[in-house]
Amino acid sequence: MPPTRVVLQALAILLLLAAPAVGQASAWRTLNAEVQALYAKGNYERASVLATKALVTAEQTYGTEHASVAMSLNTLAMIHQARRRFDLAEPLYRRAIAIREKLSGPDHLDVAPSLNNLAGLYKEEGRVALAEPLYQRSLAIREKSLGGNDPSVALSLNNLAALYASQRRFDEAEPLYRRSLGILQAANGPEHPTVASGLNNLAELMFRQGRFADADPLYRRALEIWERSLGPDSLDVATCLTNIAGLDVAQGRLTSAATNTQRALAIREKTLGPDHPTVAMSLVDLGDLHRKERRADLAEPLYERALKINESALGPDHPTVAANLNDLAWVAESQGHFARAEPLLQRSLAIIEKAVGPDQPPVAICLNNLAALLERDGRPALAESLYRRSLTILETSLGPDHPDVAATLRSLAALCRATGRVAEADALDTKATRTRQRDR
Repeated sequence: MPPTRVVLQALAILLLLAAPAVGQASAWRTLNAEVQALYAKGNYERASVLATKALVTAEQTYGTEHASVAMSLNTLAMIHQARRRFDLAEPLYRRAIAIREKLSGPDHLDVAPSLNNLAGLYKEEGRVALAEPLYQRSLAIREKSLGGNDPSVALSLNNLAALYASQRRFDEAEPLYRRSLGILQAANGPEHPTVASGLNNLAELMFRQGRFADADPLYRRALEIWERSLGPDSLDVATCLTNIAGLDVAQGRLTSAATNTQRALAIREKTLGPDHPTVAMSLVDLGDLHRKERRADLAEPLYERALKINESALGPDHPTVAANLNDLAWVAESQGHFARAEPLLQRSLAIIEKAVGPDQPPVAICLNNLAALLERDGRPALAESLYRRSLTILETSLGPDHPDVAATLRSLAALCRATGRVAEADALDTKATRTRQRDR
């Protein structure tokens, strides 16, 4: 159960859907309110329809290069991003940036949030080389316009730090997170919810490095601030409880993890309703705890409910649905039902290939899962072909020294050993060991 990061992103829909200026068409205003409500409920399919209509209304009312059009473009792009339709989101973000730059100039403060949005999209896609200069440009604009100690600067620092953390550039990320936190504490006071967000993000960085003793007090301090400032049933509290549960799992405290996860689930169901994708996240977390205890019978109904929620809210081809299918495939496989597990993994692979393309790391993960099933089902030749395709993808996209490359080498070595190819297995194990050593 990895921690759920609270990133101070400039993607908040409440900001993008701020009250329009006097004289704006009431139809546009009404559509925006409906989009906001649908987005909050996780009904992204319907939200995208109305957001498209709002964009057309803005263009007809104000022309194609008005600030209100840029707002509508950002909103629609954000909804497509939530649906993981990155191909649809990117041109909308780009057009919004172009409008802002034309209206105000390339270094105007209004351009910075749109740069952050596009960078966030690239980061989510794994296109970090494109995300980094956008985050850096946004930071430079804000520092120049607002000075080095404005909370908006803290936002940009946080986003850049999160990008570095996603690349395992922890030494570069930590000072940015700490500077961001210092700005927020000075600007808003030590008990402000934004300070809790900064503490949470720094804690996650510690967690990812295995620095559990450093992460624990930061998470718990963030939880105290959120409970006191926002109330014990706020969604930020639920997020922090999920993060603490992840820390509990890492340290073998499964009972405490279950308590925190169940409380997070209750908060999310109460606040968002039983059919929200965020509720599905907690259901999966709880299912994963049962999975660690090898209780497939308890995990299965949680995974099934999560799948039903996400298929309805996100669509049947959403990558999150693929993850749910993987979870249910584990249930079937652990019960010895290989014939039931295989089509689930095949469907998961097809979804991911369609979403990100055939040569990306998420595809490699799906290939490894399917290969492991086929190996257990007595089909080593087919399993080997999938492991080797996965290895090629990972070495090409992540580099030969990445931990995922080492893990796949180990899997392939085990298969070779099981099929009597000891010398080949030894060579693969040696290569995996060297890969792990270089990664350190």
